[in-house]
Amino acid sequence: MTMQPSRSRACATAIAVLLAAGAAVAQAPAPSTSDPMALPSEVMPLASRALVLDIARAGTRIIAVGERGQILLSDDGDAWRQSTGVPLRSTLTAISAVGNEAWAVGHDGVILHSADAGESWTVQRRDPWAPAVEGGEHDLRQGVPLLDVLFTDASTGIAIGAYSLLLTTTDGGKTWNGSRIAVAGEAAAAATVAADEEIEIEGEGGDTFSAADLKIGQESDPHLNGIARTGSGALVIVGERGAIFRSRDAGASWERSQLPYDGSMFGVVGYDGDHVLAFGLRGHVFESDDLGAQWREVPTATELSLMGGTPLADGGAVVVGANGTVLHRASASAPFTRSTHTAAGVIAGVLPLTEAGELLVAGENGISRYQPK
Repeated sequence: MTMQPSRSRACATAIAVLLAAGAAVAQAPAPSTSDPMALPSEVMPLASRALVLDIARAGTRIIAVGERGQILLSDDGDAWRQSTGVPLRSTLTAISAVGNEAWAVGHDGVILHSADAGESWTVQRRDPWAPAVEGGEHDLRQGVPLLDVLFTDASTGIAIGAYSLLLTTTDGGKTWNGSRIAVAGEAAAAATVAADEEIEIEGEGGDTFSAADLKIGQESDPHLNGIARTGSGALVIVGERGAIFRSRDAGASWERSQLPYDGSMFGVVGYDGDHVLAFGLRGHVFESDDLGAQWREVPTATELSLMGGTPLADGGAVVVGANGTVLHRASASAPFTRSTHTAAGVIAGVLPLTEAGELLVAGENGISRYQPK
């Protein structure tokens, strides 16, 4: 069984199971048959109506991932079949594909790879939570879920997750390196926090709190929820409590900044140049033309949380979320219009399907087609 993190937060996987705690940098140990999550995923006749958290194209095929390691395949968006080659049952939260190669990530720190557009899968990483060795400290990142993955080519990829977990690969996932996002100037920021901790504030009943205890605007290790690449080649990560990270050197180094809103962002999409669109808690959407140096809020006419999105041509976008919410704009200069896919429930992922604007949406009620109004 996985543990839950100490601080609560809403996230794209809140419709599945709560976040697991911890994640180690080391490669996953060999699966144990005593762990039910290490058993092959079961073939279920109604898998396309179960919880699905992300959806992507791998060549001409569509691949969707969701609960209990279920992976669904389709060539047309209508007929779905379940992949029988999934070697585990951990919930899968995100997928990225380059050509016929695909990578899926999820709970227990898992990373799966397919070289044949989803027909068969191998485990590249697995790190389920386990109790600390007696007398030792528990690694906070051991066992935490990975929440998004991005491959820019068949060799180069980044996977991100809870407690600032960030893993990179340059060999298609044969090896994954890293443990925590490394931010320029982090040592100076840590020194500032340490100084703040020396200031004590007395509360009712004589309790004392440090300034750091009372600071809620930022976390030193925020959960990383979504990653995107822009046309300039830059990378942007959005996360908990308005945290934004950006990199102009393919992820070798990162700069942290903050949205003009302290709520969590659950996803981000990239466009030409340094144009990005971030979305998340309580219907908030923010847009930037300079990789997040400056942001402007985009009206959405909703306070429902937004969980998934996809870019369209000319700066257009589709953003989806709670209660079947679908926000659509045809271009960067157009406003968002809202419609509701009443049969979908919470929507976590979306994929353009036809030139006429029909969509595939994925969420708590599985996969369905939807035409925005």
